Amino acid sequence: MEKRIIIGSDHGGFSLKTAFKNRLIENGFQVEDVGCFDEKSIHYPTIAKEVAGRISAGESEKGILICGTGIGMSIAANRFRNVRATLCHDHFTAKMAREHNNSNILVLGGRVIGEEIAFEILETWLSTEFAGGRHLERISMFDL
Repeated sequence: MEKRIIIGSDHGGFSLKTAFKNRLIENGFQVEDVGCFDEKSIHYPTIAKEVAGRISAGESEKGILICGTGIGMSIAANRFRNVRATLCHDHFTAKMAREHNNSNILVLGGRVIGEEIAFEILETWLSTEFAGGRHLERISMFDL
């Protein structure tokens, strides 16, 4: 597993992003934080473009995006080629996002889930491998 990850949030996800960043660093990850850097209101598509653009360009294998609900970040990130940004709410969605969809960006809603659940989702998402097989064929159908 690559120990490098790019992370970003808007003001609604800033607190959770900060907690994630600290946890990832404690676990030996090299974390590139692309913002935001405080709780002042910003436009989430700016951050989504930064993270998704780097994943799409192959600069990093995995990223994390956090906004208030996760919905806006998911929509913005999935506009990039080869990006599979998945909004996860629990252990099961995180596992399926990686195992079946080979998710390369984890998206969370900082205002809709608690920190401990978020940490469980992160751990599951990071530790679950892509199953391949029939799922690879399906993923190849994403880009038209």
